[in-house]
Order: sequence, then structure tokens, then C-alpha cells
Amino acid sequence: MNEQLVGVLAGTTALAVYTYAGYPAILEIAGRRRVARRPAPEVTDWPSVSIVIPAYNEAAVIGRTLTRLLQADYPPDRRQIIVISDASTDGTDDIVRSFAERGVELMRMNTRGGKTRNENAVIPLLRGEIIMNTDAAMQIHPQAIKALVGAMADPTVGVASGRDVSVGSATDEGKNAEGAYVGYEMWVRDLETRLHGIVGASGCLYAIRADLHRHKVRDDLSRDFAAALTAREAGFRAVSVPEAICYVPRTSSLHREYHRKVRTIDRGLSTLGTRYYLLNPFRYGGFAWMLWSHKLCRWLLPWVMVVAMAALFRLALTETWARWLTAAGLATCLLAVIGWFWPEEKRLPKMLALPTFAVLGNVAVIHAWLRTLGGRGTPVWEPTRRPADSTTV
Repeated sequence: MNEQLVGVLAGTTALAVYTYAGYPAILEIAGRRRVARRPAPEVTDWPSVSIVIPAYNEAAVIGRTLTRLLQADYPPDRRQIIVISDASTDGTDDIVRSFAERGVELMRMNTRGGKTRNENAVIPLLRGEIIMNTDAAMQIHPQAIKALVGAMADPTVGVASGRDVSVGSATDEGKNAEGAYVGYEMWVRDLETRLHGIVGASGCLYAIRADLHRHKVRDDLSRDFAAALTAREAGFRAVSVPEAICYVPRTSSLHREYHRKVRTIDRGLSTLGTRYYLLNPFRYGGFAWMLWSHKLCRWLLPWVMVVAMAALFRLALTETWARWLTAAGLATCLLAVIGWFWPEEKRLPKMLALPTFAVLGNVAVIHAWLRTLGGRGTPVWEPTRRPADSTTV
């Protein structure tokens, strides 16, 4: 009996190590052996680009975002900027209209329907050969548009994803460990790009060929995740572009960040459920392996950890080492509970930030699974509120 329980613990550890360390290591080794691709040809005639910004009550940040986009290094006559207001009520529409003379367009939805529904509704108005999607609270580097478009000069590339950089003021450095995780995620995407291509684009900033963007995506699904899947089905690659920097302000609320993760994973699970056949390695080869490793292994690991914890509790009845591990696990969970109830106006100590982020990240996955399997779906899109004065570089 004990051998079986130890086997469960060993299997869980192996899955965790593979998911977060083994998979990147294999990507690194395989990428070194792969013949380098020819660099994309230099762009001399910049294609037309439509920049889409869904917004719901973003009066605090939308003006700054539009100003930065208009200052970006891209030919103004080749650029369309359109904001989709999801029935905003806080003056967002008036701010967007004030940019009309500078070419910014507004599409107002009369009733709220969510981000993907809005992105579907605006498709007939898009004139660009390339569609770029970003969020109202994001700040992009002045060269980011050209970097994304330049990557798509490679005819094999259908989707180009930006590089998220988590930013915040010095006082919130210990508020959460999101910045470290974002950096890890961007590193993995770079490795995937070198080998073949990424399995999901950044919802903060990505570009896609117009023909691929017109593919129907159900309103309750994640369009940025679906973009990479659509590209693969059509014979294109999705790539990460390190030069296309998008500054992502850290949310000041641990609770909002948790609910954002639940929504994101819930929509991701539903999106993958509509393209489950892409997990078939006999048909989709390395892409299927990366989809399993990058997405599904991460989403299954928390459930396996629940089984492992049950096995550990059983072993703790007879084994001293299991009692120590159980104590360590319970202490980590206790720290996460303290972090969850920590006053949001106060800085979260670093000793609480890491365990809180790790535990809540796994709980969010289980929460998302329960929503998906229960058929409750994702509630109407509520954008994550981020500070308007976050530090950038």
C-alpha cells in the first residue's frame, strides 16, 4: 500500500518537474539542433494595420493608451485604430471621440456582450491586411507595431505575439509574484518560437493576418488562444517577438488577479475543447506535444496534486518524512490564506507573495475546471483594472 502511495507522490513530482523544467529543457536542446530559419525579409512597403482595442469603462487609461499608439513608429496612412466600447458608462466614449480628428474610430455596443463578441462584431469594419489586438490598459513600445509586422514578413508566420513585461511601482514589488511568472512564460515562448512556434498568443498584444482573423470564434471563447490554433490549422506558425514589448501594469488587487486567472483558464479550456483534435500527435506532431506540455499539463497538474496530498496525508500516519512534508504543505497553504486576507492597501511581504501566488494559481485552475465542467461559462467580460501610473522603462 505504501509503495503505491509513494508512487503517486513520485508521479506527481515527475509531472511537475517535466511541466515547468523538463519541457523547457527539451525545447532548449531541440532548438539548438534545429537548422536556423532564414530571417524574415526586410519590410520596405509597410502593410496596412488595423489596431483593435476593446474597452469597458476605461476612462482612466484610454486617453493615455491612444496617445501612445498615435506616437508609435508606423506610417499613419497605413494604420487604423478602432476602439470598441462595450456599452461603457463612464465617459470612455467621449474621450475616444476627442481623438476622431487624429483618425481614431469608435464602435459602440449598445449592450454588454464581452471582449470576443466585440472583436467579432468589428470585423466588417477592419481595413488592414494585418489585425493587431491590444487592451485599453496596456502600454506598447514605440517600435512594437513594426516589430510585429516585420515578423509577419515571413510567409510562414500567421500570428505574431508581443513580449509582456510586468511593471509596477517600487512599493508594490512584493505585492505578488506575477512578474516572475510573466518572465518565465515569455522565456518558454521564445524557446517554442525557436523550435516551431507558440501555442497561444498574448492577449495583451498580438497581430494576426486578416484572413485568419476572420475565422469565426465563439463569443465565450478566447480569441488570442484560438488565434494560434487557427494559424496552425491553416498551415502557419505563431511566433513570439521579443522586440514587440508590451508593458503590463500589475493589478493592485490579489483578488482581482485571482478572478482574472479563473476567467482566462476557463475560456482557455473551452477554446481547447473546440479544437481537441489538435492534441493528436499523429496528425499534428510537435505542435500537439507542445500543446499538451504547455497548456494541458499545467491545467491537469493541480488535480494530480490534490490526489498526491491525499496520498501524503495517508502516509503521514506511519511515516515520519511524510509528516514533515505534510507540515510543510499545510504551512504553505496557511501562508497563502494569510496572503489572501492581507489588507490590499498594505504591501504584501515577499515571504507571503510567493506561496500565495503558487497556491492561488493552482486553486484558480481547479476553480476554472469546475466552471467549465459545470457548464456555467464565463461571466460577461470585466477587464482587470490596472493602475494608470505604473512605472515603465
